[in-house]
Amino acid sequence: MADLKLNAFVTSRVELSPRVMTLRVAADAWQMPDFTPGQFAVLGLPGSAPRCQWSEQELTPGESEKLIRRPYSITSSSRTREYMEFYISLLSTGALTPRLFALKVGDPVWLGPKTSGIFTLNQVPKDKNIVMVATGTGLAPYISMLTSELQCGSQRKFAVLHGAYHSWDLGYRSELQTMQYLCQNFKYVATIDRPADEPVPWTGKTGWVQDIWKSGAVAEVWGEKPTPENTHVFLCGVSGMVNAMLEALNAEGFVEQTKTEPGQIHVERFV
Repeated sequence: MADLKLNAFVTSRVELSPRVMTLRVAADAWQMPDFTPGQFAVLGLPGSAPRCQWSEQELTPGESEKLIRRPYSITSSSRTREYMEFYISLLSTGALTPRLFALKVGDPVWLGPKTSGIFTLNQVPKDKNIVMVATGTGLAPYISMLTSELQCGSQRKFAVLHGAYHSWDLGYRSELQTMQYLCQNFKYVATIDRPADEPVPWTGKTGWVQDIWKSGAVAEVWGEKPTPENTHVFLCGVSGMVNAMLEALNAEGFVEQTKTEPGQIHVERFV
């Protein structure tokens, strides 16, 4: 039964759509762990926890006396010690997300005492520009990186390319637009796959985010072409996007970073 001790609680829960939310969690009488922007923490709930109304029958039912645990990238700034924020999409047949979507403010949850991950800006020389490419909630680690590390007005350029099905799936859109307004060295490019579904005509870019890269969107907003000599590229999202971006980047001379070989491409794949 020790596994069922829930050591944190929900301080904020904002539904961006029925299937996408931000969740803030605070430690219950213990010190939140330090982390490097881009890392992930582990959330957990017991199998006996209720599932949300949008859920379907789970593929592998959880045992009521066991914690179901999953890693989630942290979106909050590493300078914030009061809570951790997570950007989560609902997998209706999944084990944990339908239970997380049933949580209310004040409800208990389990938060891992340690953070992990090497998908961070620590791998990038300080004089290199950064492009961050994401689909859906793959945006999460970039929000932490930007709110922790972006220095407005510096010579180092940043760009976020974010793709989603609909405009309402573009989490943190208003925050990124504000960041772009305040920081001349930061650019935000959003694209959606299904503009015909929009209740109000969409005037932004459409299509897959990897095609936005191929179209030269970053060069257009930066005023210079990103190259392996001046830029590192981060990829986080579905495998189709990651594989297409790797193919396009490799053709331009970019190389993926590995444990043994340095490179300009840094990848975090959805499992």
